[in-house]
Amino acid sequence: MHDHCLDDRHAPRAGGGLSARWRHALASVVCLLTLAVCGHARAAAVAAPAECQALQAKYPQLKGKTLVNAINPHTPGYEALDPSDPSKYIGFDIDLGETIGNCLGFTMTYKPVTFAALLTTLQSGQADIVISDIYATEERAKAADFITYSKVYDGVLVAKGNPKKITGINTSLCGATAAENTGYVEIPLIQKLGPACKAAGKPEAAIQLYDNNANCIQAILAGRADTYINDVNTVDQAVKAYPDKLEKAVAVTLPYSVGIGVPKNKPEFRDAIMAALVAIQKAGIQTQLLNKWGLGAENLETPKLIVAN
Repeated sequence: MHDHCLDDRHAPRAGGGLSARWRHALASVVCLLTLAVCGHARAAAVAAPAECQALQAKYPQLKGKTLVNAINPHTPGYEALDPSDPSKYIGFDIDLGETIGNCLGFTMTYKPVTFAALLTTLQSGQADIVISDIYATEERAKAADFITYSKVYDGVLVAKGNPKKITGINTSLCGATAAENTGYVEIPLIQKLGPACKAAGKPEAAIQLYDNNANCIQAILAGRADTYINDVNTVDQAVKAYPDKLEKAVAVTLPYSVGIGVPKNKPEFRDAIMAALVAIQKAGIQTQLLNKWGLGAENLETPKLIVAN
């Protein structure tokens, strides 16, 4: 675990003692100087469930700690920069992580990275946890253990009018160009269409790789790509932002779940996060957060572990 950021209790006192206001200001400066990636989130305004007291007693090693969450903050609704304060992050995943921390007695700071670097950042010890709309696949479970918390529904984003008549991850993609985030599970699904395209006498789908959702969306807006396939809520947000230029062609169901990534060598930490998530779901808090961010309560999934065999 990482104790990067100081709070006002650790600020030095001089003379008659600095005021709480100045101690807090000094602590903030120390935090920024000692760790450039020390991001902040708006605290979730949700009280911890009653079971959390027992969990803090069961896992006392977490209480008072500051943990680092590796995130790719370019998915509005899940994790993104706060438009009213770019020094902070907002979204469902941010609130959920803060609520888990509140339950177990730790606080969260953030390390923004590209999507493809989320798990390598965790593996290298630069982060303690990954809560960043990442699909928990068996392949990714080779790098981290996952605790699932959400179902996966993908949307197919296209230009207004759907000029290429794309209808999903099928042969309608033959000859089209898909913009995708490096490391996304949709990439091999599109690549697997190659034989079917060839059999139909059509060219394979081309794939352009980008580092974040925003760049994928911009590729369609600029006419460089024909589609972007990702979480349906991300696609809906893009359509909402550009209603005259973009539309959702269709929604598809993928056989995955969204999960929280934790180090493979810390089973007790994994169990603590799992127990906190179960308590949060039982208290109805995750449903409240899904509704708060307009993601839909139907996305909630009972937690399960996905680990490499």
